[in-house]
Amino acid sequence: MRRLLIIALLALPLSIQAQRIHAYVTSGVTMSQIEGDELKGFKKVGFNGGVGALTAISHNGRWGLSLEAMYAQRGAYNGTGDPYSIKLTLDYIEIPLLVHFQDPYGGMLFGIGLDYGRLVQQPHNIMQYNPNYFMPDTVDFSFLSDDLSVVADARFTIWRGWQLDIRWQHSLLAVKRQWNFSEYRQGRWYKWDNNCYNHSLTFRLIYQF
Repeated sequence: MRRLLIIALLALPLSIQAQRIHAYVTSGVTMSQIEGDELKGFKKVGFNGGVGALTAISHNGRWGLSLEAMYAQRGAYNGTGDPYSIKLTLDYIEIPLLVHFQDPYGGMLFGIGLDYGRLVQQPHNIMQYNPNYFMPDTVDFSFLSDDLSVVADARFTIWRGWQLDIRWQHSLLAVKRQWNFSEYRQGRWYKWDNNCYNHSLTFRLIYQF
């Protein structure tokens, strides 16, 4: 993970070809879920914000490279109680590195790359379940400290330096391994283990200097 950060930090200054870096600030919301928690839907809403820089890496300006430092809240939420209720927040410091392509016709900027996230706070969770029907394991509720994700986004200018960005993100590696679940059905208990992954959609407002 440290090598990825070092490469990212070196890549931006090496890519400058008589063109200045465009710095920007960003703020928005992340709608996320944890795949593997036996729940569905992007119901967890969290804050997402930070700073970034974008520079061209081609002579025609169509290709670019961006590096960001972000704070992001991810996790899971379910208030229905079916099959169980949970309120889980994962706080990450993230460093996304993306390659961008500028659409010459529609003016949109498309990006794809990797994101390294560091969990800065283990979850303070609220969980309720019916032990006669469904039981998630609550003995070990710790998550792994590192998260490596694939990222894709699209942004477009709405007015001068203001841009709207939509970002999709999915973990490549498990953020929690072998989360145990038990369910009572057809007169007996069934048990299984799941690896868990962060999966999110982020909507951000960007101001580029």
